[in-house]
Amino acid sequence: MNQRLPKIDIDPTAAERKADHILLAFQSQVAQGQLDNRFYYEPLLAAHPERGSFPEMQFLGKTSRVPMWVSSMTGGTEMANRINYNLARACGEFGFGMGLGSCRSLLYSDERLSDFAVRKVIGHDVPLYANLGVAQLEELIDAGDLFLLNELVDKLEADGLIIHVNPLQEWLQPEGDRFKRPPLETILAVLEKFSFPVIVKEVGQGFGYQSLKALFQLPLAAVDFAANGGTNFAKLELLRSDKTRQEIYGQLANVGHSATEMVNMTNEILADLGDKAQCKQVIISGGVKTFLDGYYLTEKLNTTCVYGQASSFLHHARGEYQELKDFVDSQVQGLELAKAFLTVK
Repeated sequence: MNQRLPKIDIDPTAAERKADHILLAFQSQVAQGQLDNRFYYEPLLAAHPERGSFPEMQFLGKTSRVPMWVSSMTGGTEMANRINYNLARACGEFGFGMGLGSCRSLLYSDERLSDFAVRKVIGHDVPLYANLGVAQLEELIDAGDLFLLNELVDKLEADGLIIHVNPLQEWLQPEGDRFKRPPLETILAVLEKFSFPVIVKEVGQGFGYQSLKALFQLPLAAVDFAANGGTNFAKLELLRSDKTRQEIYGQLANVGHSATEMVNMTNEILADLGDKAQCKQVIISGGVKTFLDGYYLTEKLNTTCVYGQASSFLHHARGEYQELKDFVDSQVQGLELAKAFLTVK
């Protein structure tokens, strides 16, 4: 006589899970206006992705394991040291590049060098770029000190230089500089004199059509959008000013272009320029809040690109490294899921 074996519960969490389903059913309904209509969701065509499955790519002459970028943020303060070292560690561990915050304080002094000298942390496999503003470059040109750019790049062991273009920020900053010549002339002067790679970025307003068209015809390593929608440094500086100035110039700080608008303009410009386009790499930044934003925009842009984030990284980089690591890991997993199950409309 066969003895019935005791039944094994193969799903010991079922009762608790089903109770949760009942309690949370009404909270989990999605209203029509909450649907993300940027994607086709294809649940049949892939298995759950394995870790590290996102396709590697060549960007700025090095291999990026994910299409992400740490956008230039901070430097020259006590907190910057921890932030930059945490960010560099994450970039090295997960395989994507980083732009340093303004390195102005290093031009004539090495007092703050330790805040920026992160090459040993980030490693040599991913890009690391120094960063200066157009106003500082104008000053160097006028003083005959442009050679200091080579020294800056060398002592940081950087792969090249980011030039940030920020006329509205400088105008609205209480201590701001005034440009003596169009930024395009300053950028050309740097390109003519130096052989290291150069990236040009804005600081929160983005670039209009004609400015983008001019940039893509230059032998730049990349264009960084720094579009309107993320941290707007013109607006930030205005908030440091007096109330009267805020009332007068408040609307001016809101002008600019979104990352989506700039993706569309770039596609049109590159198609129009054809072989005349010397720059064909882009960092999409400005208002990129999540991996879904980044995935959507990089899939829409018809050229080699990564997406940059600043404020979301900054939020997690001020404390212990583990917090930042967990955040970046969640973003990478999100990208892997998006690649497996979502296609852009």
